Amino acid sequence: MNKTRLFFLLLFALLVAARMCHVEILWAEETLPLAAAQQMRAGQVLYRDIWFDKPPLAPVLYTVLGGEAGWRLRFAGALYAWLCCWIAWGFARHLWGRREGFWAAGLLAFFLIFDFPSSAIPLAADQLMLAPHLAAVWMAYRRRPLWAGALAGVAFTVSPKGVLVLAVCAWWAPSWALLAGFAGITGAASAWMWSAGALPGYWDEVWRWGRVYAAATFVEAPLKNGLLRTLNWAGFHAAVVIAAVVGQASRPVFAERRRWLVWLLISLAGVAAGLRFFPRYYFQVLPVVVLLAARGFAEMRGRRRLVALLLLIPLARFAPTYFMAARDAGWRDTAMDRDSRAAAAMVSAAAKPGDTLFVWGFRPEIYVYSHLPAATRFLDSQPLTGVPADRHLTQSTPVETHESLARRAELAASRPTFVVDGLGEYNRRLALTEFGDLRAWMAVYREVGRSAGSVIYRRE
Repeated sequence: MNKTRLFFLLLFALLVAARMCHVEILWAEETLPLAAAQQMRAGQVLYRDIWFDKPPLAPVLYTVLGGEAGWRLRFAGALYAWLCCWIAWGFARHLWGRREGFWAAGLLAFFLIFDFPSSAIPLAADQLMLAPHLAAVWMAYRRRPLWAGALAGVAFTVSPKGVLVLAVCAWWAPSWALLAGFAGITGAASAWMWSAGALPGYWDEVWRWGRVYAAATFVEAPLKNGLLRTLNWAGFHAAVVIAAVVGQASRPVFAERRRWLVWLLISLAGVAAGLRFFPRYYFQVLPVVVLLAARGFAEMRGRRRLVALLLLIPLARFAPTYFMAARDAGWRDTAMDRDSRAAAAMVSAAAKPGDTLFVWGFRPEIYVYSHLPAATRFLDSQPLTGVPADRHLTQSTPVETHESLARRAELAASRPTFVVDGLGEYNRRLALTEFGDLRAWMAVYREVGRSAGSVIYRRE
């Protein structure tokens, strides 16, 4: 077995081992697309029958994977992370050589393991952007604009931030073929949604709601917060940041330095979009930083080991979380997931064939764990309260009111067998029973059980 095969076999083994520690856990960013996938497998149509506020690729992928939590989902996550590492290896090898390729793949794998578990583990939108992002810029570098545009189009079906990938490719290799490739993929996705009667819902849920969400940050002093979080990210990733500076400094031609700088700045714009600066948003800058760091580590001599020692910072911080995840005994980060499992178990024990479910709050995993069909198109309560999930555990001010009122009227016309309030125990002001326009609807339900964070009702 040659060196390259052995290297990638080892990377894959590490990625699989890390993700299998989380086989009994679902993280927030993967729960909604997974719940949507279950409904899609039951015959529902995304955006038409299922409210979903992101582009369609993630739930479509989860549908192909079976729409279930468990080892298959985690194995697919490891395989996807391995694909990202292979793309980084190929890109760096074409840029500089095999040595840089190994550094790029190894560094990317490291940070797809030793980063915030809620960001690194789930196959969610920000991580799903990694492969098409890297591959698109790689194709732009190789002067294959049609492929670069098509891959940027794939990124756009994962997240609206995919348009920034297109902007990077346009800077690296401007061409009408680039736009043709992008239009081909996005046009095919739009045609599929139009044929299913889902295009109006897609516009309303992804773009109109997304605009409202992005325009209303809940963070005080967002620019100061963004600067602090970016500095914290740079400090936590000090090894690759320092190596990336060295790698950028080694570019002898100003035009080449400018090309990398533009890629970095456009990616930082993706991090700053919405002024929230969540850890998972920094996956937007990870590709450019890792590639430059690969060049920097290859260029360094005596300082290489000293800089590499800085990798101990994320290693020491997140290596213990894998033991916590494998045991899943009292880990604070997974408390809500454990509560969702408990609530779903109570619902499943009382359910009969033909029963349906509605979950209030952002707890889509209860659908996944209970395997009950959704009674409405709303898999969470964000569009019903107007309060986004990034703040509704502690705040109750809506970002929209008229539209959410109309959607609650739609909810009141439904007849789910079970209703689970997964929000009221965390924020009483947003408890289901606090909404006056839903009290008549809730009058036919009685409480049949509760867990630490959920109240379960059944229709009489």
